[in-house]
Amino acid sequence: MLNDRLLVRIGRDDGERRSSGGILIPATAQMSKRLIWAEVVALGQNVRVAEVGDLVLFSPDDRYEVEVQGEDLIMLRERDLHAVAAERIEASTGLYL
Repeated sequence: MLNDRLLVRIGRDDGERRSSGGILIPATAQMSKRLIWAEVVALGQNVRVAEVGDLVLFSPDDRYEVEVQGEDLIMLRERDLHAVAAERIEASTGLYL
């Protein structure tokens, strides 16, 4: 990885989810402008806010999809991150915003 780039893996789920009221939302339902959490797999030497294994929050519009050894991954720039969740962060929420 070069410069300020991060390689992340999006967790795969069945696509269906439930609302807080218990309503089943099918995988085909589109939600616009929803941010995505992903796990950092690799990062460039100039990335300062995240480490391998952290969870990062980003917009699906700011990504580049790549295939590495048969696995679909996402490449991002550090400036495209909205939040980082990690155990090492001392705040009570575990989020670096």
